[in-house]
Amino acid sequence: MTAPHANPSRITPQHVWDALSLVPDPEIPVVSITDMGMVREVQVQEGQVSVTFTPTFSGCPALHVIRQSIVDAVRDLGVQDVTVHSTLTPPWTTDWIQEDARERLRQYGIAPPAPVGDQLITLDPEPTRCPRCHSLNVRVTASFGPTLCKRLYVCDACKEPFEGFKSV
Repeated sequence: MTAPHANPSRITPQHVWDALSLVPDPEIPVVSITDMGMVREVQVQEGQVSVTFTPTFSGCPALHVIRQSIVDAVRDLGVQDVTVHSTLTPPWTTDWIQEDARERLRQYGIAPPAPVGDQLITLDPEPTRCPRCHSLNVRVTASFGPTLCKRLYVCDACKEPFEGFKSV
């Protein structure tokens, strides 16, 4: 569905960023692809739009869904000439997740990742808190959750299972 006032020659990068901010992460619908820091660059030139994004993992099974969602969001602005590039350089990091998105993850029941910063390896990572009761009395039940970027935990305080983002 094209916006009724859409004029491809008047589309700005901000229009595109705003449209992409409404594209949900296909695996975590409470956050968008911009909330997750996946969109790296938007270029608009003479009615053409180019979007560059970095997937959270190189083997992400939702790559084709993300790519098509980007194309659809830009086309909804009235732009038909859309190019989507994916890049793995620099690699995506959980530090790119916006702060308000971390809170939405927590409210959704997923423990957000600890900050990584400039460290490649953290020997003593920040402890994971239960997103429901905020207890630190949690344990890992599986190193891999429904996606490669998450672990499975159980909270020994409230007895609830939950997913937690790995810090990368």
